[in-house]
Amino acid sequence: MKTKRIILCGLGRVGHAFLRLVAERGPAVAEQYGLDLQIGGVVDLGGAAIAPAGPLPLDDFLAHTQAGGRPEAFPGYGRSGLAGVDAISGHDFDILVETTPTNLQDGGPAYQFVTAAIGKSMDIVAANKGPFVLHFARLKELAARSGSRLFISAATGAALPTLDVGKFSVAGAGITAIEGILNGTTNFILTKMYREKTSYADALKEAQAMGIAETDPTLDVAGYDTRNKLVLIANTLLAGSFGIGDVPVQGITAITYGDIKRGVRDGQALKLVATATVENGQTTLAVGPKYIDASHPLAAVNFAEKGITYTTDTMGQITVLGGKSSPQGAAAALLKDVIHTHMFSNESRRQ
Repeated sequence: MKTKRIILCGLGRVGHAFLRLVAERGPAVAEQYGLDLQIGGVVDLGGAAIAPAGPLPLDDFLAHTQAGGRPEAFPGYGRSGLAGVDAISGHDFDILVETTPTNLQDGGPAYQFVTAAIGKSMDIVAANKGPFVLHFARLKELAARSGSRLFISAATGAALPTLDVGKFSVAGAGITAIEGILNGTTNFILTKMYREKTSYADALKEAQAMGIAETDPTLDVAGYDTRNKLVLIANTLLAGSFGIGDVPVQGITAITYGDIKRGVRDGQALKLVATATVENGQTTLAVGPKYIDASHPLAAVNFAEKGITYTTDTMGQITVLGGKSSPQGAAAALLKDVIHTHMFSNESRRQ
């Protein structure tokens, strides 16, 4: 049995969902993979709960936080004011699970947490896009030096295994193109517009009422979330060093039902698509509404589901669809990546 001590930074909806999954699935993970998952620390804004050795009593901790208690007030383990960097640097952990809110200005504070963990040769499992969108090349270099590994599939499509397919399922093949529907909110809106012959504004209101779209939906509907995921996928799989300025972006706010109807008349579906095209050694990225032929697998991706298609030189075209767009889906992807740190422990350190 291999023990992995985990520190979680960020106790929002995804962080809570991850802890619940570990509590529920821990025995099954131990039996199936020979992996004992121990939550040794949880850090949030006001401080942390830290177990200097062994695990936190996770069921008691979850009962405490679900009743409104803060990590720093957890009896016997709470550390008021303990910052994430100090918690990581001052204790022994194997894995950092990073679920703090995404910051696309400078990547902080997650960037500081990730670099501190890399400094201790820990593996990084992240749902937070910020540090990797803004500082991918730097973090990749630091990780290679220290022996850390970066697992960011939760940041590139939640439960949709975007990176897993590209890294493992088509290993040895050359990827010549990637097409993805990577944002469940925009896909839900476009599907509602098509199915109910409604306007963008009305479809958005329904998505907000259902909790699928945020009160301020700009990140999704302007295409920025899709862009961020595309940057991470391209940098990971196509050996790129792309930034957000390398991706022309057009969102869906100007789409009308007439635009959708025009595509249907021509046997096409209108979707917000992320594309990466590799030609003559050059990679081109773009995000925008695109008419997809009805025979294309991505044309069947509806409502809040997502999908990604890889075109390769030797395996042909491979598509994977589905995956929950929810905190639980993101948490499941984090748990999967934590398990992968064990399953692929002998793999090359090349990221």
